[in-house]
Amino acid sequence: MNEIRNTPSVPAQFADAPWRKSTRSQTSNCVEVAPVRPGATAVRDSKDPGGPVLLFERAGWLGFLTGARNGQFDSH
Repeated sequence: MNEIRNTPSVPAQFADAPWRKSTRSQTSNCVEVAPVRPGATAVRDSKDPGGPVLLFERAGWLGFLTGARNGQFDSH
């Protein structure tokens, strides 16, 4: 996973990405994801579309999804 901050050289990479909100997001707690190239998924906070973007390669994204489904990231 890499974090990419939107700087003058980065926005074009994500400007035309097909961002979509998670169906599990709540009104004030939204996450957006977008496929940005084959085998890579970008994730951002919908309240800050110009802010940091997390970039997952395929294996990392699948691992993250598996962990989320299994409750690995639930707050206790």
